Amino acid sequence: MNNGPTPHTLYPLANQKRLVYLKNLVKNPNIIVGDYTYYDDFDNPENFERNVLYHFDFEGDKLIIGKFCSIASDVKFIMNGANHRTDWFTNYPFPIFGQGWEVAMPETWPNKGDTIIGNDVWIGYDALIMPGIHIGDGAIIAARAVVTRHVQPYTIVGGNPAVLIRKRFPDYIIEELLQIRWWDWEIEKITRNLKVICGSDIDALRSVV
Repeated sequence: MNNGPTPHTLYPLANQKRLVYLKNLVKNPNIIVGDYTYYDDFDNPENFERNVLYHFDFEGDKLIIGKFCSIASDVKFIMNGANHRTDWFTNYPFPIFGQGWEVAMPETWPNKGDTIIGNDVWIGYDALIMPGIHIGDGAIIAARAVVTRHVQPYTIVGGNPAVLIRKRFPDYIIEELLQIRWWDWEIEKITRNLKVICGSDIDALRSVV
């Protein structure tokens, strides 16, 4: 039975080298990607890790991306290494330069935690995700959005800073989709029910759970 491309392939589209299943490309152990999530880059998909910015080992923060996400070219993630102390009288990170300035080294630098992208999330071209942001399952991030706050499941956000444009479905359907979690099904079950998943009839989806 044909169940689509294996999640272990790098290039799921024949003769197409700009789109990759991201899990098979990333090398940084602090970037965790689910099966079938793809990244499309106009120039070179190896740009992805270069677009995960200020991701320093000493911070220990993770970028966690779920399954079946669609990530467009030039999407960038700013990680916690970019943070400065805003409670000081100065924004300047004097202690990191040493040579006597290390006397002001704080016990901790600001850290907003891991950046977590849910499942079946679409992130549009040149969007920017700030540190510690959580994006819920099924959300859509518009092109060139700057995401500074958590994004609720199955919502569409856009702008700078990104704001809610609309919910994709009524609340009762969103709640049911979050319970069904089709992305966690075995791939054989997903394949059998693709016409329902690629539709908008909640009764039909409910009938195959």
